[in-house]
Amino acid sequence: MNHDNYYNAYISGILQSVKTIAVVGASANEVRPSFFVMRYLLGKGYDVIPVNPGQAGKPILGQMTYARLADIPVAIDMVDIFRASDAVPGIVEEALALDPLPKVIWMQLTVRHDEAAARAEAAGIKVVMNRCPKIEYARLSGEIGWNGVNSGVLSSRKPVMRTGFQSYGLRTEPEDGKS
Repeated sequence: MNHDNYYNAYISGILQSVKTIAVVGASANEVRPSFFVMRYLLGKGYDVIPVNPGQAGKPILGQMTYARLADIPVAIDMVDIFRASDAVPGIVEEALALDPLPKVIWMQLTVRHDEAAARAEAAGIKVVMNRCPKIEYARLSGEIGWNGVNSGVLSSRKPVMRTGFQSYGLRTEPEDGKS
C-alpha cells in the first residue's frame, strides 16, 4: 500500500464499512482536535468510543471513556490514533491483541509509523496515515466545499436533510478504485 497517496475509493470504502470507532487520545477539552472530530463523527452516526487513561470512567460527549482498547466491551471497527507517532507501535500492538481485530488503523494528521503500519497490514488490517477521517468524510461527501475548499469532488446530488444537518453522504466509488 502506498501511504503517500490514497485513492478516494479506499478512503470512502473504509468510512462506509466502519461503524464503531475507538479514538485513542480523545480529549474532554472542547478546543482539542480530537474533541471536535469525535463530535463530527458522532453526528454522522458512528459509534465513537473515547480512549484516554486520564479520563477513564468519565464521559466525553456523552460516551464512556476507557483507559485502553482492551477495556472496550464491544468490537471495534476502526482505531483512530490521536497520539504522537512514537506511541503508534504500542497502540497497534494493543489493537492486534483484540478479538475480533479491528478492520482499520487510522493515524491522524502528522501521525505516521511505517513499521507499525506494515505489522497491522500483515494481520489483514487496513491502514491510513497522516489523514483525518473528519476532513476525508467532508471532502468525499462534498461538505467541505460549503467552506469554500476545493475538495476535488464534483457532484450534482442534492443534500438530504437529516436530524440537525444536511449531508450528501459518502460517494460510492468505481470498483477499480482509481478515483
